[in-house]
Parts: sequence; C-alpha cells; structure tokens
Amino acid sequence: MILKSASGLGCSLARTFSVLVQLQAPKKAKRRQAAEGGSSNVFSMFEQSQIQEYKEAFTIIDQNRDGIISKDDLRDVLASMGQLNVKNEELEAMVKEASGPINFTVFLTMFGEKLKGADPEDVILSAFKVLDPEGTGTIKKEFLEELLTTQCDRFTAEEMKNLWAAFPPDVAGNVDYKNICYVITHGEEKEEE
Repeated sequence: MILKSASGLGCSLARTFSVLVQLQAPKKAKRRQAAEGGSSNVFSMFEQSQIQEYKEAFTIIDQNRDGIISKDDLRDVLASMGQLNVKNEELEAMVKEASGPINFTVFLTMFGEKLKGADPEDVILSAFKVLDPEGTGTIKKEFLEELLTTQCDRFTAEEMKNLWAAFPPDVAGNVDYKNICYVITHGEEKEEE
C-alpha cells in the first residue's frame, strides 16, 4: 500500500503541516526572502505588514499588557477562545519553547524559526507528487487525513479541523496540494490567474 511505503514521506509532510497549522499563516502576508547568507536581525525576515500583524497577535496574547507573554497570559487567551482545561504542564511547555521571557522580539524570533523550518516549495511539492501518481494536483481528503493521523508526528482531531478549515476539499473530496505547498512556503494563497 502507498501509505506504508510513504511513511517516511508522511513524517516530512506531517512536520511541514505542523508548521502550517501552528502558524495559521496569514493569507495576505508575504515572507521577505532573506538576502544570501541571511541576517541576524529577525525584523529583516518579515515585511512591515507582517510585523504589524504579529504585533497585534502579541498584544492580544499579552493579556496583562506587561510586554511579556507568561503562563497566565496564555491561560487567559486560551480561555477566551473556549479552551478552559489547559494543564499547567502544557502552558509551561509553551513558555519553555523560548530561550527566556517572551517579549515581542522573542515572539517574532520564534515565528521566524518556525518559518525557516519549512522545506522549499519544490521539495514539498515533490513529496505530494509521490502521493499523486496520476498527477492530478490533488489528493483525496480521506487518504491525506489517514496519513497525517497515523504516521510519525500524528495530527490531533483539532489540527485536522484547522487544516480542513484552511484548505477545504472540493465537493469530490479532493485536496489541492499545490495550493497548500504555496501557502506553506509563501504565507498566502495563490491568486487565480
């Protein structure tokens, strides 16, 4: 079965999708391509409009407005979104993802690191093409969901819900993986030509 032979591939896809689902990539933001060799300034990785969007998100999360995202801030913002039973250990794990207190620069750096973790578009597209032997540009929703929920970094039901909200399948149950690849690597949907 393709699913078994693609299990290594599924791991790579799952990690890539994890980045996408976690970021909930803004559809109208474009990531600035870093100059050859890159820059140590995290602000150079993003367009000004993106930085403003991240600043707005930071302000929403920083519930007590002290300029630092704490466990209490995370608990409050998650509660405001309906997630009331978040364990203290989960909150601690979120805060520990940062090297220190999460001010805006650290927050932006964390997103920059997540974005840098995505594979180039051609690599992601090639991975999907292995799962699309007919070359249709689509994959059946059921097959992709089975792959992402049973292999390697398994998706939760909530992550799958977020994925289908961001990339709804067509009426025949097909998922446009070319659009997914574009959004993962560019941070916005491809405009229809």
